[in-house]
Order: sequence, then structure tokens, then C-alpha cells
Amino acid sequence: MSSVVTAGPAYCSPPGRLHTILLAGSVPLFLGALLNDIAYYQSYQIQWSNFASWLLAGAELFCGLALLFALIKLVRAQRKGGYPLTYFLLLLATFVLGLINCFQHAKDAWAVMPAGLVLSAIVFLLSCLAAWVGLTPRAGGVQ
Repeated sequence: MSSVVTAGPAYCSPPGRLHTILLAGSVPLFLGALLNDIAYYQSYQIQWSNFASWLLAGAELFCGLALLFALIKLVRAQRKGGYPLTYFLLLLATFVLGLINCFQHAKDAWAVMPAGLVLSAIVFLLSCLAAWVGLTPRAGGVQ
């Protein structure tokens, strides 16, 4: 005699539509800022740095709102550790380093480099990792 045990719903609900849009929307904005920093590093045209600043502002807005959704998800989670905490901390690190990058880009002309380029690369990688962790479906329970 065999019996099959199936648990209830997954221990972690997937992000909602708006949360997904905000989380996924910050990645190309951070990528655009990185590419603009590379262009500025190679061409010395200040407009690349100005455009990177605007892209960073948009990315910070998206990331900040996604961070708010992640905080709500963390507070509502039954298990405070593990996935919800990792996801929240990744987004928090992305937001804080992105804010530092915004302050770096507020400097005048070439003073942005090379720290702005390095920060843009780090923030882009963190945003990719946060999006990967946040958008990966999680299933729990006994199958």
C-alpha cells in the first residue's frame, strides 16, 4: 500500500505583478548606467555621465519600491530567515550602494571616475543577483 503526501502551498508566495515589474525594471536601468559610465570613461564626454545619473535615479526609484515590497514580504513571512531575508538583504545592499553611486555621480565632471564605474558594475551585479533570487520560483513541502 502506498500513499502520496502532498503539502499545501509553497512556503513562499511568488512576487506580485507590480513587485515583479519594479524588480525586473531596475536591472536594465542599472545596466544602462554602467554602459554610460563605460562610454564616459572612454570618450570624456560629460553627457554620458549626466545620462548615467538620470538612469541611476530611475533605478533607485524602482529598487526602492521593490525593497518596500520585499520588506512587507519579510514581515508577513512565517519563516523570517532563509529566502525572504536573503532577498531583502540583497535588495537593501543594492539600494544602499546604488545611493552611494548616485552621490558619486553628483560630483563634477571627471571626479566621477573611476569610483563611479566600479560602483556601477557592483550595483549592476547585485541587482542581477537580487532579481534572480527574487524571481526564482520556490516550492516547499513534501511531494
